[in-house]
Amino acid sequence: QTPIGGIPRAHYKRAPAVLSPSYLFAEKMKCANLAVLLVFLQNAIALNATTTTTLQNVSIPLPTLVAYLTEPQATLNKPQFMPEPFANVTGSLNNNGVCQCSVYLPDTTFPVQKVEILEITARVLSEKFESELTKVSQYTKAIEIYEQKIRNLTIKVEHMESTSVSYTELDFQFLKLEINEMERLVTQLKSTLVGSNVIVEQLYVEIRNLTVMVNQLESLDQHNILAIRREIVTLQNRLKECEKDRNQTTAPPYFPPGSCGHGGIVNISQPNIVQLNWRGFPFKYGAWGRDYSLQTPEKDLYWVAPLNTDGRLLEYYRLHNSYDDLLLFKNARDYRIVYGEGSGTAVYKNFMYYNIYSSRDMGKLDLNTNTLAVRKTLPNAAYGNRFSYAGVNWQDIDFAVDESGLWVIYSTEESTGNIVISKLNETTLDVLHTWKTRQYKPSVSNAFIICGVLYATRPVNTRKEEIFYTYDTNTEQEAKVSIIIDKMLETVQSINYNPSDHILYVFNDGYLVKYNLIFQPVLH
Repeated sequence: QTPIGGIPRAHYKRAPAVLSPSYLFAEKMKCANLAVLLVFLQNAIALNATTTTTLQNVSIPLPTLVAYLTEPQATLNKPQFMPEPFANVTGSLNNNGVCQCSVYLPDTTFPVQKVEILEITARVLSEKFESELTKVSQYTKAIEIYEQKIRNLTIKVEHMESTSVSYTELDFQFLKLEINEMERLVTQLKSTLVGSNVIVEQLYVEIRNLTVMVNQLESLDQHNILAIRREIVTLQNRLKECEKDRNQTTAPPYFPPGSCGHGGIVNISQPNIVQLNWRGFPFKYGAWGRDYSLQTPEKDLYWVAPLNTDGRLLEYYRLHNSYDDLLLFKNARDYRIVYGEGSGTAVYKNFMYYNIYSSRDMGKLDLNTNTLAVRKTLPNAAYGNRFSYAGVNWQDIDFAVDESGLWVIYSTEESTGNIVISKLNETTLDVLHTWKTRQYKPSVSNAFIICGVLYATRPVNTRKEEIFYTYDTNTEQEAKVSIIIDKMLETVQSINYNPSDHILYVFNDGYLVKYNLIFQPVLH
C-alpha cells in the first residue's frame, strides 16, 4: 500500500485472466455508483463551507480530506504513486474449465466512511444550531418578563421609601421571594450561556441591587416604616423645642461683684467691639480695661494704654470717667510716662502696674498724680523678650487683677520658661506667694486670673482663640479645658479681667473688645 495525501490508498495487481460478462457489468455499475457519490461529495463540501464548527468533530483535518477527495484523476498517474501494472495471481479451474482467480481491488479510492462522518456531523451541527436559536428566542422572552418584574419591584421599593404607609414583615418577605426567584432564574440563564452576555449581566446586577435595597429597608425597620416616621417626627419636635430654648435669652446665673461662689468659666459671649484705640490703627499693641476696687466696685474709670508703633515702649495712656465718655472720646485725660515696656499693664484701685522699660522691675503709677509711687524688682524674672507670649513681643511680665487682688504672671530661667504665678502685695509690690506651673509660657498667647485660677489661651486660627489650660492656685491643680473665643482680628495683645462686671477687656490688633463671661454654678 502506498499513502496518498496522508490517506492510505491500496493498489491492486490485475491477473492476465479472461473476465466474464457478468463481472464487467458489475464493474460498470461500480463506476456509476462512484459518479453518484462524487456528486454527493461536492454537495457535502458546499455544506461544509457554511458549517465551520464541523471541524471540531472531525478527526481528520478538513482541508486534507477535501484535497484528497477532489484530487484530479491526473494526479493518480504521477510516477511516485503509480501502481505496479502486473502481478502473479494464483488461480484455479472450475468444473466448466473456466480459469478463476481472486482479484484484490484497492481499499476503495473514494472515502465513503469519511463522507458519511461529514454528513452526520453537518446534520448534528444543524440540529444544535436550531436548538440554540430556539433557546435564544426563549431567553429573550424571559429577559423581557424579568425586566418588567424588576420595574414593578423598583416601583414598590421606591413607594415604600417615599411614603409613610405601614409595611409589615410580610411585605418584605414577599419582595424578597420575588427577587430571589428572579435571581435564581437569571443565574440559571447565565450558566446555560457560553461566554459573557452583557444584557444578562446587567440584569443580574440590577436584581442584586434590589436585594440590597430591600435588606436595608428591612434592617432599618423591623416592624414598620410608620413607627420610624413617627419617631422622627417626635425627634424633630424635640429639636425645634431645643432650638427655641436656645434662641430665647436666658439670664445667666448672677454672681455679685467680687464673688467667687461659682464653678469657673463655662462659656464666653461673642465679641463686643467698642472702638479703635485713640491713637489709631498703626498702634496695634497695648492694653485697656476698667479699674476695679473692692471698696467702690460701681465706680467707673476706663483706661487705654496703647504702645508705640514699635510694640515695646509704653509712653502714653488715657483715662475716661465713664463708658460713654470712652465711646464718644469725651472728657479724656492724656498722660505720658517714662517708660513702660510691653502690654502687660493692669489698673487696680486707681494705680497702674506695669513693667519698667528694659528691666525686671515693677512699677506702681498713681493715676491721680501720674507719678511713680513704687518701683520693685521681681525676683529672678526673665525680661528683655526672653519668655514673652506667643505672637506678642516684650510681654515677659504680665499683671493681672482678680477678686482677691493683684497678681503677676512671668517666667524664670529656673522654670525653663514655664509660667510662674506670684501673688503681690499691691501696696509694696512684695511677692506674697509663688506657684510654678508646667505650662511653657511662649506657647501661650495670653493669660488672665479669675478667683485665683489662671486661664491660658492659644490661637486656633486667625478668627478663633481657645482657653485650653487652667491652673488653680487654691488647689495647685492644673487642667485641660476647651472654651472657644471668637476674635475679630488675628492677634490678641492683652487680656484684662474685671471682677466687678465679669468682663474680659481685650486689646485685639489695636481694637478695644469686650467679652461677657458665663460662669457655671458650683457643683456639689
